[in-house]
Amino acid sequence: MGSDPQYIKFPDLTLAQHVFNLSNPSCPQTVRQTSLKKVQDAISENKMAPFYRHLAHPVEGILNHSGEGVPQHQASSTKSLITSNMLASRKSPQKIDFPWDESLYQSLVEDNKKELDAFQKEEDEAEEAAGDTEVLAARGKRAEFWARVGDKDKAIESHEALLEKTTFLGTKIDLVLAMIRIGLFFGDTLSVRKNIERANTLIESGGDWDRRNRLKAYKGLHLLTIRSYSVAAPLLLDSLSTFTSYELCSYSALVIYSVLAGSLSLKRVDFKAKVVDAPEIKAILGSGEDRVAALTGEVSSGPSAKDEEMKDASTSRATPGAATTAVNLTTLGAGSGIQAEAEAPVDFSPLANLVSSLYNGNYRSFFVALAAVEDNFLTQDRYLYEHRAWFVREMRLRAYQQLLQSYRVVGLNSMASDFGVTVDFLDRDLAKFIASNRIACTIDRVNGIIETNRPDDKNKQYADVVKHGDALITKLQKYGQAVRLRGSERS
Repeated sequence: MGSDPQYIKFPDLTLAQHVFNLSNPSCPQTVRQTSLKKVQDAISENKMAPFYRHLAHPVEGILNHSGEGVPQHQASSTKSLITSNMLASRKSPQKIDFPWDESLYQSLVEDNKKELDAFQKEEDEAEEAAGDTEVLAARGKRAEFWARVGDKDKAIESHEALLEKTTFLGTKIDLVLAMIRIGLFFGDTLSVRKNIERANTLIESGGDWDRRNRLKAYKGLHLLTIRSYSVAAPLLLDSLSTFTSYELCSYSALVIYSVLAGSLSLKRVDFKAKVVDAPEIKAILGSGEDRVAALTGEVSSGPSAKDEEMKDASTSRATPGAATTAVNLTTLGAGSGIQAEAEAPVDFSPLANLVSSLYNGNYRSFFVALAAVEDNFLTQDRYLYEHRAWFVREMRLRAYQQLLQSYRVVGLNSMASDFGVTVDFLDRDLAKFIASNRIACTIDRVNGIIETNRPDDKNKQYADVVKHGDALITKLQKYGQAVRLRGSERS
């Protein structure tokens, strides 16, 4: 049995989402106002002087009203500006006013100094009268302090210093996981990647079951941010049944990420098994009887689960009003890990429609559901926002491939009608994928048909061998030219 995870309270990643909302032009005005209040309250409650300066300073703040401050990717010459990539766009919406209060900032700075002095005093006393454990505990408070107030560089520095002095494997893993969250909070992909590799090494050297599961969710979320959906999907889907990482994201968000990653990357057989028929997903995206069956365990346990007690439970719950579209998942996380914020009910119906229409081949409904998913999820989430156009394009490609692989010849008008689009749009959209060799077909506009020309597996393997073989020979020739020595140069 491993020890309880440490250093999981800060940073609060929901706060980063609220900052993102302030700069998101597609975010409703009411949501931006709510996020503004949340950010201001968090700054006051947690005494976040460095973070307040980073956001609202008239010159250096990334949310300053004039938009003339230092870009968020560029540090100032005095190193007083925290480097981050937290915003949806470089200029925040002008309707949101994030005021700078110099007196508030100075009071926060004074509070921070008092806390740091208290930490230093506690550490000095521990070094004189106590042991290494007490000294590390005092240093751990300082590391959590810098993560709490939002100073990225000092938070990383203090966590690294603590990591060097720590001998317990579980504590080391917790510190690295905290640094991963700091990187995610500020949008530092390189830092996240480096620390995930470190955490993986530590886990492989003897990490406990709970921390292994936590790292699986961390990996999956990071892979989403770099468009590695095919690698992220198995990790996220496996995390659904063992999820406790509420310091990372809510369970609602994990469901959304898992379904989107699986819908885009999994083969049809795996898509059905791991997404369409998965009990954890059916319990949320299912309707009526499917949801009740998943919640009572009937889906995962099979027909034998339908004893009298289960029948009574199913009957009592399967009322006409039970099949709501909005689901509140707060109760699922009770007693597991840490929940940063109570989850609001989420309308998963666009996601459910996307999954069912894709699997059942209802392409007209699929395009409508895809547009709804883009509006309700892709444009509203800080991890998905940057890649929303790419995701929509790849999902269209998947739908085209799924339909065309069943036919040798398809009528252009018929296919356009199936997808609910015009012939001209379908022609232009398919042409892009054909030109990039993503779809093996040709369009005959004169006869109004699409002909698929998929090569057989042996020809494809032969073409791949020739292609990669030519590339390898070219590299070897360049290498030979670079290392070849003349006779007079040989020793």
